[in-house]
Amino acid sequence: MLLYVLKLNQNAKMPEAYGKYYAYPVITQTVGIDGLAEHMASHNTPFSKGAIKGMITDMVSCIKELTLQGFAVKIDDLAIFSIGIRNKEGAASEKEFTIAKNIEGFRLRARGTGEFSTKTINLEATLKKASALLGDGTTPDTNPDTGKDTGKDTPGGDNTDQGGSGTTGEGGGDGLE
Repeated sequence: MLLYVLKLNQNAKMPEAYGKYYAYPVITQTVGIDGLAEHMASHNTPFSKGAIKGMITDMVSCIKELTLQGFAVKIDDLAIFSIGIRNKEGAASEKEFTIAKNIEGFRLRARGTGEFSTKTINLEATLKKASALLGDGTTPDTNPDTGKDTGKDTPGGDNTDQGGSGTTGEGGGDGLE
């Protein structure tokens, strides 16, 4: 069961979305490698939590290494991981393009695949309003650290640092960000 809250879009630069409420997922906890290994070990596996943790730790290291070499790494029924480029602005010509002027940075891209694709999530996920946990379940889009409006509300998007659709299409990429 996925919990959600409603947030009021207060970004006047988006007139089609301004003043409307949009659903955002609530992340109730983060499970690290230790927790994942413990969870996996509880599923009647012959491997100990320590052995599973070692394999996962090595896998994470290898995914990082391969993606930084320009490879896409596909974990069947989970995601395809790759690196995307964040562009600052376009150049008028190839000759005028410079990394310093035109590249803002990089981002990790993860696109669901197989049994964890958008299609299967749409069929399997269920939603429940998080009002029991968070008051009435409606909040303005504020930065939890400062309480200030982030101005990042987007229709149907997720501006949290805790997850989301990952398909912003930002930076001239192929929509995998």
